[in-house]
Amino acid sequence: MSLMLEPNAAQIKEEKIYREMGLSDEEFAKAESIVGRELNYTETGLFSVMWSEHCSYKNSKPVLSKFPTSGEKVLQGPGEGAGIVDIGDNQAVVFKIESHNHPSAIEPYQGAATGVGGIIRDVFSMGARPIALLNSLRFGELQTSRVKYLFEEVVAGIAGYGNCIGIPTVGGEIQFDASYEGNPLVNAMCVGLIDHKDIKKGQAKGVGNTVMYVGAKTGRDGIHGATFASEELSEQSEEKRPAVQVGDPFMEKLLLEACLELIHNDALVGIQDMGAAGLTSSSAEMASKAGSGIEMNLDLVPQRETGMTPYEMMLSESQERMLIVVEKGREKEIEVLFEKYGLEAASIGRVTDDHMLRLMHKGEVVAEVPVDALAEDAPVYHKPSAEPAYYREFQSMDQSVPVVSDLKETWIQLLSQPTIASKEWVYEQYDYQVRTSTVVMPGSDAAVVRVRGTNKALAMTTDCNSRYIYLDPETGGKIAVAEAARNIVCSGAEPLAITDCLNFGNPEKPEIFWQLQKATDGMSDACRTLNTPVIGGNVSLYNETNGTAVYPTPVVGMVGLVHDLAHVTTQSFKQAGDAIYLIGEAEAEFGGSELQKLQNEGNIFGKAPKLDLSVEEKRQTGLLKAIQAGTVQSAHDISEGGFAVALAEKAFRTGLGAEVVIKGDEVSELFSETQSRFIVTVSKEAQSKFEGLIPEAVQIGEVTGGANLVIKKDDKILIQAQVQELEDAWRGAIPCLLKSEA
Repeated sequence: MSLMLEPNAAQIKEEKIYREMGLSDEEFAKAESIVGRELNYTETGLFSVMWSEHCSYKNSKPVLSKFPTSGEKVLQGPGEGAGIVDIGDNQAVVFKIESHNHPSAIEPYQGAATGVGGIIRDVFSMGARPIALLNSLRFGELQTSRVKYLFEEVVAGIAGYGNCIGIPTVGGEIQFDASYEGNPLVNAMCVGLIDHKDIKKGQAKGVGNTVMYVGAKTGRDGIHGATFASEELSEQSEEKRPAVQVGDPFMEKLLLEACLELIHNDALVGIQDMGAAGLTSSSAEMASKAGSGIEMNLDLVPQRETGMTPYEMMLSESQERMLIVVEKGREKEIEVLFEKYGLEAASIGRVTDDHMLRLMHKGEVVAEVPVDALAEDAPVYHKPSAEPAYYREFQSMDQSVPVVSDLKETWIQLLSQPTIASKEWVYEQYDYQVRTSTVVMPGSDAAVVRVRGTNKALAMTTDCNSRYIYLDPETGGKIAVAEAARNIVCSGAEPLAITDCLNFGNPEKPEIFWQLQKATDGMSDACRTLNTPVIGGNVSLYNETNGTAVYPTPVVGMVGLVHDLAHVTTQSFKQAGDAIYLIGEAEAEFGGSELQKLQNEGNIFGKAPKLDLSVEEKRQTGLLKAIQAGTVQSAHDISEGGFAVALAEKAFRTGLGAEVVIKGDEVSELFSETQSRFIVTVSKEAQSKFEGLIPEAVQIGEVTGGANLVIKKDDKILIQAQVQELEDAWRGAIPCLLKSEA
């Protein structure tokens, strides 16, 4: 588009062009009243992206304020590129998770790849070296050619970007459900390491200092990406394909290394990734956080296309770009540094003291608006909230035990469900050992990456059972945090903090906003009880297709500290003769369970499993102490599919079997998804010490050298299965579905 074709202020108002950009009548009027005059086309664009839900959190701020965000180890909470937590020895871990859902629904390979690229930049913009990637993915059932295409391309995009840039993808989770048929969820998480002295922030301080643009040139890709992410998907969404950015991991690798060298140069004042809303968000936010202003000459912005307008340059979300502020007079040494990496570093503006974002183009002022108006003064909505009728109906249902006619066949069928089945087909495409620091590979409860030069490691996981959250958002929100912490503890680590990605439907629907409110209430309670503050994250709303929302999916990314590498624990059996212990008793809780979904053609109903946070905290603390005391050989939490699935998972790939005895109702004992439960193995020599540390642990059997899993009730064999038969069903499920005709 050329400047000649841009509508004037009168046309913008008369033809309500601002609506096409995502602003309501009231929002446009508010923006004009703040500025005190009519807005031109570029200025309208600035407000439209910065006041989108994706950038401003205008619908979610009231619920986000409930999260606990501070703690004795928190060095940086929400508000910067990523959160930071102290891990001792003047080192810290930096991490964040973000969504790239809508782009991935339209262009899955690039949508997923640029989601990875963006979250990596958030971490190294803080001065940290990225050491690991994780993801959390949701797709429809693997029955149609479109869902298979989305699944395969998203995985390829994650692998393509992460493998090329040389950062290991070490963990994640994937769930499949019909609710995600038209709107997949692609959440990417990055974890980095930093020395305290190297922490940088995105602030434009020091009047007269120079604003520099570094990295790739600006093109027309990604324009209005933030607005696109703040509306429902529809039949017309395919037309928004130009809003999806295109990534270049090789360029990002150069940019990463250049920026990590840059942080040691005292000329650097501030640094921020050009993420959602590109040059607009980075400039306005950096100035607003510093209480300053910024003036930029857009003629100086490196451009890869001709005739770009101010509107296009400011709203482009081209990848692999950073905005930095450096001390005036020291631009040349920054240019030399970036030249070494084959990158451009262009001086495009200066820091001012007038709190304005002023844009020059071809000798004229083309935009002039207060930085706080863009970054801080977006309207905040307290949306109406209404408890859905389905929730009242589900809460009134009695808990009943499903009828299972063939226990062994049901066990095999559960292991074959795509959500439970082996994800090897996925993670074998990822280079999870690059940089050679990965201690625990994908496939256990949490990934573990060593902290080089120390005896410590970091455990990391992503978790969320959205079926529970749909049935009961508050309880489900608690479970999401608790399950993440369980996975961290089972790996021998102390949970530190979380980052979250709140994926919900349209918040303008009272029932959807109620889900968001209640889920964040539950998450907040769990974070306080388990001492895992929220240090950052992302909100992704409007995850709907043609009016139908995905299940509410607040993904929890958690990092924990392994204080000593000797504490690293995995889920698998270690040796024959070890005693098998169960922590926690099963109850008849099947609402939202894999068994219920299996038996009811994908439908779920009733109550979610209960969760007592005080019991959860006590069991996690006890188990971690037992692990740190050296009494635990293996540990695994009981989650999707219940005890039977967790037991089988412990046997896979070990060449070992087990013989256990259960009591009570066999369907509940085997398949209930009661919370706060663990299966632990302990060597004979450590049994008395272990039992002293965890008195409620009950010995239920032992690991055997044979190739069978035998489950008894009293003295009678209830099920006997070859481990290989179970493992074949578990391992072959996803490849088999992908090969089948849609």
